[in-house]
Amino acid sequence: MDTIDRAVIGVTADRIAGRRALHGGDLSNVTMLTLQGGDRIVAKTGPMVDREARMLSAMADAGAPVPAVIGVSEGVLLLEALDEGRADATSWAATGHALRRLHDATGPGYGWDEDYSFGPVGILNAARDDWPDFWAANRILVHAPHLPGGLAPRLANLAEALPRLLPKTPRPALLHGDLWSGNLLFGAPPAVYFIDPACCWGDPEVDLAMLHLFGSPGAAFDESYGPLPPGWEERRAVYTLWPALVHLRLFGAGYRGMVDRLLTGLGV
Repeated sequence: MDTIDRAVIGVTADRIAGRRALHGGDLSNVTMLTLQGGDRIVAKTGPMVDREARMLSAMADAGAPVPAVIGVSEGVLLLEALDEGRADATSWAATGHALRRLHDATGPGYGWDEDYSFGPVGILNAARDDWPDFWAANRILVHAPHLPGGLAPRLANLAEALPRLLPKTPRPALLHGDLWSGNLLFGAPPAVYFIDPACCWGDPEVDLAMLHLFGSPGAAFDESYGPLPPGWEERRAVYTLWPALVHLRLFGAGYRGMVDRLLTGLGV
């Protein structure tokens, strides 16, 4: 009997009849479980599943569609199993509405009460009262010691410029924090669920920048989410730089060009 067996028995009082590995991320292993009673649930194992459970619960409390947390035991997170479908325009419209609902939740300040990570790359969430200061310290400068030569001074220059590029005190919205298409689970249209969060409180344009990094969700999403404040184009470049830096650290030199282009476009 392994830790997943023990977690299932302890949380559900049922036993596992079958297992099927699912695609995971940089932090957790994911398994679809069929229980002897006939139910299906998902098990995630990893060093921070308890933190993920708290993030999912916060998102659910905000009214966002997420898989239900069944329980956490011995480093195993048990989640509702969801059926997948194929996204269409109605799915993307529903995503826009759902993300707006998530972002309508307002927190006490910028940051989160726990740090997180993308694999070996830490996500620091120490609270700050000033948003450009938070972004500089926790999303930009923290990467400088780990990057190829020549990038650290440019990041320092960008950090100095952030007070004129970013709003000082935007409303601290609840962010998914790692919102790309792979972290959207589409059911039968128009159903959509947010999965694999890396939550913090901050400018909602952070999630939008990441969602548009490797593609466009399309007009149905944009219309349902609603208009953005003036100047969002320049801010998007700032916010896109963070996942670009994370990708450079995780996956290597293939992302150096993206980082260079973004920094050049920001004038540093």
